Amino acid sequence: MSVERSGAARVPRALRGTRAVVLDTDGVITDSARVHAAAWKTAFDGFLSPRGERPFDPRDEYLRHVDGKSRLDGAAAFLEARGLRPSEDEVRAVAAHKELLFTEQLRAGSVDAYPGTVRLLRALRSAGIPLAAASASRHAGELLEHAGVRGLFDTLVDGGEAARLGLPGKPDPALFLEATRRLGVPAGHAAVVEDALAGVEAGRRGGFGLVVGVDRARTPATRTALLKHGADLVVEDLAELLTQKED
Repeated sequence: MSVERSGAARVPRALRGTRAVVLDTDGVITDSARVHAAAWKTAFDGFLSPRGERPFDPRDEYLRHVDGKSRLDGAAAFLEARGLRPSEDEVRAVAAHKELLFTEQLRAGSVDAYPGTVRLLRALRSAGIPLAAASASRHAGELLEHAGVRGLFDTLVDGGEAARLGLPGKPDPALFLEATRRLGVPAGHAAVVEDALAGVEAGRRGGFGLVVGVDRARTPATRTALLKHGADLVVEDLAELLTQKED
């Protein structure tokens, strides 16, 4: 897709001076985070119930332990947070069960892009700002295609690419740094947009010029947590960046 540069006047105020933007997929671009959370709940509860453990909370525990991480890292982090000591085979089994469930749901229904995110993406494209999608999910490309927004991005670094390149998972910033490397823009001149705590922490660790947190839960607690983990600013919807008043 060709892009015509039309000047900084069309760039949202919060992103002035930013030369590239990297966005997470689930929960930022597409509403697939809810599908991930539901799949995790079924997979985790199948492991927890026979052990007399309380069910997985698809909101709080998903955000704190799983969101933004690879399947194996997320499964291990949650089970360890519960004080359990699963074997590597058990962690892999839970992660594989989740993958099967998510794939079934992805094939059965549609996953949409958030309208506010699409508005921001189109505005940034019109202003000539390079865009990258970066996700720990191997399904990121498929999700973007289904949502009709894959063509808005100059590059995509997904879970498959991360595995091929040996990139560590969030909160390590390697995934985001690979995206900016492909765009040819130093991290200090780029912005990261994330809804996961591990993601905003990765943006901060990577030395990005701006880290935007997206609070889909819309609660004071999640907003505070995003700021604490490294977000410079937090919005409930990315369209808010387009409506910010000038100083």
